[in-house]
Amino acid sequence: MPEDDEILVEHRDAVLLLTFHRPERLNAWTPSMRRRYFDLLEKADGDPTVRAVVVTGSGRGFCAGTDLSALDAAPERDGDERAVSLSIRIRKPIIAAINGPVAGIGLVAALFADVRFAAEDAKFTTAFSRRGLVAEHGISWLLPKLVGAGTALDLMLSARTLLGSEAHALGLVDRVLPADEVLAAALEYARTLATECSPAAMADIKEQIYAGLDSGLETASADANNRMIAAFDRPDVREGVRSFHERRRPDFPPLGG
Repeated sequence: MPEDDEILVEHRDAVLLLTFHRPERLNAWTPSMRRRYFDLLEKADGDPTVRAVVVTGSGRGFCAGTDLSALDAAPERDGDERAVSLSIRIRKPIIAAINGPVAGIGLVAALFADVRFAAEDAKFTTAFSRRGLVAEHGISWLLPKLVGAGTALDLMLSARTLLGSEAHALGLVDRVLPADEVLAAALEYARTLATECSPAAMADIKEQIYAGLDSGLETASADANNRMIAAFDRPDVREGVRSFHERRRPDFPPLGG
């Protein structure tokens, strides 16, 4: 399959919809798919017309992890050092619409999205230990922060399968819905972010949250104070206050380069 066909791209006003598109393989991850995904995220980061990104899968799955046909050889070394955690450095909010089975690196990609919607019957598994692999792609850093060390160890050591409803109860996902409602709900949420929220403020908040995972309260507070001073020099605050008093939707400027 040509690389451009492995991820479908659709612009829905200010929301960019990316769809993993290898449905005959449950959208299993390939090196070319990885490169395309990273390229599209970086392009979205610099595109002022994109204010939010939604990621989902074609057919009945989100992403079944690495294509197993590639596991009988060493990982491809193509000079591309970008990691799945690239998502947290993208300034635009990224929403995962987990429509079906998700495993391995597919799960990591979903977890590194900022907000996660999932089908209540979607199957989740870390998969790594059952393939003789370690906790890859930064999941050992992120998973304990989402669900705690004990649950992270359970999910990583056993690689057991859980459904979307349990994933929601554990804190792996933020919303759980019937499968046929997941994408529409994620798109509507992204549309709200794109039309109601300041791109500059969202970029700052996203950076603050992820930086705060490894910093103390004093560092986070000092950083917040500095950012607040800078925010008052941006037009976003003035527009946010004015639109509130005028009872209208805000017209925030796009995110700068």
